[in-house]
Amino acid sequence: MEREFTVYEPPAALSYEHAEDEIMLAAAAIQGDEEAFLRRTELERKKLYAIAYSYTRHQANSLEAVQETVCRAWQKRRTLREPRYWSTWLVRILIRVCMDMQRKQKRETPVDDSQLVTEKSNSKDLSDQLVRRMTIEGALDRLDAKERMVVVLKYYRDMTLSEIALLMDKPIGSVKTWLHKALIKLRMELGQWEGDE
Repeated sequence: MEREFTVYEPPAALSYEHAEDEIMLAAAAIQGDEEAFLRRTELERKKLYAIAYSYTRHQANSLEAVQETVCRAWQKRRTLREPRYWSTWLVRILIRVCMDMQRKQKRETPVDDSQLVTEKSNSKDLSDQLVRRMTIEGALDRLDAKERMVVVLKYYRDMTLSEIALLMDKPIGSVKTWLHKALIKLRMELGQWEGDE
């Protein structure tokens, strides 16, 4: 019985080829290839949804933000000069869409998440987790939009400050300042809450 052996390719080679494919798809998408646009955008779908959800914290709003981002990206595809920055470009568009949605929602009456909590909770741990989550979300909501975005990108999406500065098209010093101010506000508010336990 003969065995078949396959040649091992190191992960670096695979990721390089994958990156090349992504750049080629992006370049074709910029030129108007609809299929390439859809394939390249699909590669970013989970990332876009996660960022939108961490910003809006509502499934429907997150899906709407991603859909609007894809529409705007198609309309503005020719403005992207470097195909290798496709992902950063899409996330920038998404951030602007989320900020637009937030401004629009401020004009509407918000639904209070505390209405979703039922009095008959089967598990104290579950209700404690829900209260903790709502408290953190409330604290994040009270931050300025720029501060909130920096916190979300840094701690929910694990981006570096340099990446955030590039993404937001702002100096790194401004990003550091916003993060510092946001953390002080969150510590004051959540530290007070932690002390109650």
